[in-house]
Amino acid sequence: MKNSRFMFAAAATALLMATSSFAGETPSAPGATVYFANLEDGATVQGPVKVIFGLSGMGVAPAGTEAENTGHHHLLINRAPFGEGSDDADMNEYGIAADDNHKHFGKGQTETMLELGAGTHTLQMVFGDLYHVPHNPPVMSEQITITITE
Repeated sequence: MKNSRFMFAAAATALLMATSSFAGETPSAPGATVYFANLEDGATVQGPVKVIFGLSGMGVAPAGTEAENTGHHHLLINRAPFGEGSDDADMNEYGIAADDNHKHFGKGQTETMLELGAGTHTLQMVFGDLYHVPHNPPVMSEQITITITE
């Protein structure tokens, strides 16, 4: 029993340290979470798909707004989970990329319509600070998989 507790604690510490290496300098609020308010892992939906961003414990503000415990949403599409992507360490210095796999909602948007082709897609939310850099520790959702029909 003692060994299993030690192993669990060691694994949790290692995960936290690894994830924190993909975080910037802006602190996140303790217990803050982002989540998909209208989608669940494994859902089958018709395209285009509406995505509603849920947030608890922090506030939404446009990019460039310097206010404690605020940030804006980023949506990672069809890529490795956050912290496992080859460019994720660069996010500390340069912010989250803006391309087909990294959508920015820097105006403070809390929902979007996605035009993705029919098939299986992965989605993950990451909350970013005024510079598009993940908070420390990162505020991110689990990666979900959805199937889109047309």
